[in-house]
Amino acid sequence: MATSADVTPGGGLDEEQVQQFLERVISDSAAAVAGLCTSLGDRLGLYAAMAGAGPIGSAQLAERTGLAERYVREWLAAQVAGEYVRYTPGTDTYLLPDEHAAVLADREAPTYAAGFFTLLQALYATEDTLAAAFRTGEGIGWGDHGKQLFAGTATFFRPGYAAALVPEWLTALDGVVEKLERGARVADIGCGFGYSTALMAQAFPRSRFRGFDFHRPSVEAARGIAAERGLDDRVSFEVATAQDFPGEDFDLITFFDCLHDTGDPGGALHHAEEALADDGTCMLVEPNVSAHVEENVHPIGRAMTAASVTVCLPSALAQHGPQALGNHAGEEAMREIADDAGLHHWRLAAQTPVNRVYAVRR
Repeated sequence: MATSADVTPGGGLDEEQVQQFLERVISDSAAAVAGLCTSLGDRLGLYAAMAGAGPIGSAQLAERTGLAERYVREWLAAQVAGEYVRYTPGTDTYLLPDEHAAVLADREAPTYAAGFFTLLQALYATEDTLAAAFRTGEGIGWGDHGKQLFAGTATFFRPGYAAALVPEWLTALDGVVEKLERGARVADIGCGFGYSTALMAQAFPRSRFRGFDFHRPSVEAARGIAAERGLDDRVSFEVATAQDFPGEDFDLITFFDCLHDTGDPGGALHHAEEALADDGTCMLVEPNVSAHVEENVHPIGRAMTAASVTVCLPSALAQHGPQALGNHAGEEAMREIADDAGLHHWRLAAQTPVNRVYAVRR
């Protein structure tokens, strides 16, 4: 509904505001289609080939990547228009600045973000199914999406975990690092491709780690990644849900960006409480967004709440449990669920622009 600030004195629309919002929507639509080009640049190794190469021509880049020059030249034009790449007309060359390469080309950098564009392929492909779900109220299972969602999600979160999990998050949990150094039992719930599990296992060779996920293809991928890294002696992965994973006396149980995706988060935390050792700890990693929608008006809030519409809420609804939280239920709601599950001690241990990390105990 229009307010007095939205209309001209004569009662019509404020045309300046209309034009400003039109420009915003056009900009968003441009970013949406340009995202496909970003995904291609990541997938085809174009950014990686440009990283550190200095000014480079389209033919040289095509030769480096084994791609057709005409497509590469068109892709470069789009990159220049988006200000991802700089162009020098006099030499007809293109430059990927080192600062941009840290975000687009280096998968080991904590700032790498191109993986997000991979998962968008799967989300756009399920638009018809999602539209139907809006009408019926039914869910869309995690496994009903294309494989790009699973790989893209793992790739997107991995840099942040690699940068913060061991040096910051685990050290913020009272007494946990000391246990891990001596030799602890750890369960990683909703482990996906197992990057979080592997990071912990690499840092703490005396501990034993079990990753659980209800999505078999992700578990198989996790097993392959662990084998490549030589972690088979202390890491295993199994297909199980958050409500029925096996094992007991775990010193640490982790949920990385997944508890809100379950249809029964209370049941998951109750099962975790039963599986914990007497002085065990649960670590809950959740998106750094607010239950108050007006507080999410920023890029990360926008990305996360949109992901909740397209993935998180539908996944939870598909499990037909008692609660479908979405990814911005907020700390208060999560804390109440944990308390009802027997985990009464709750503390915000750490946070990044993307995540909030909670230490939860009996």
